[in-house]
Amino acid sequence: MVRRGLLVRLDVQAGSDAEVEEFLRSALPMVRNEVATTAWFAVRFGRSEYGIIDFFPDESGLDAHLAGPVAQALMQRSDALFNARPQIQKVDVLAHKLPQNGAAGEVTKGLMLTFKAKSGNEEEVEKFLRDAQPLVEDEAKTIAWFALRLEDGHYGIFDVFPDNGGRFAHLTGHVPRELTKHALTLLGSMPDMEMLNVLEAKMGPISTTA
Repeated sequence: MVRRGLLVRLDVQAGSDAEVEEFLRSALPMVRNEVATTAWFAVRFGRSEYGIIDFFPDESGLDAHLAGPVAQALMQRSDALFNARPQIQKVDVLAHKLPQNGAAGEVTKGLMLTFKAKSGNEEEVEKFLRDAQPLVEDEAKTIAWFALRLEDGHYGIFDVFPDNGGRFAHLTGHVPRELTKHALTLLGSMPDMEMLNVLEAKMGPISTTA
């Protein structure tokens, strides 16, 4: 079971991309030692835009990670690597899919969708996201999937795939089609979609029950 998560965005100084990627890759062994960090993804949003997206069973696991060596090293190197302090946003996990054995092979691609619920439709949006989880279970190349409620009132979906083919299969699948179909009635705007590259990932064994 995962209930909490973090979305961290990093605005990298010009010329520091390679150094940031090396730092993020070097963080994986430390994260593997964090028992309560169930899943952790180092991602590249675009040129000079990186991030960390990770998930925990509860608030205490999240707090332990924020007090751990990766977060401390990130803050210590913030002035040297980033144009601003890392943007850290806590998220609630409404539903999720993770590989049962924690060893689903390499993931290289990801998606991040964010959107606002139309005023008064928050419960319906959350129900839609929870109901999507069984559909995603049937997508063999959607290795991990998370439906999120963000601190700023937005909702989101974050998922990862082994390759571009897996990502394309998901984008042409049932969940995005249904989200688009209901956009005018449930959402305050069309979803913003970001294509991600996954640099490193940890996915622990966990029940798929949301």
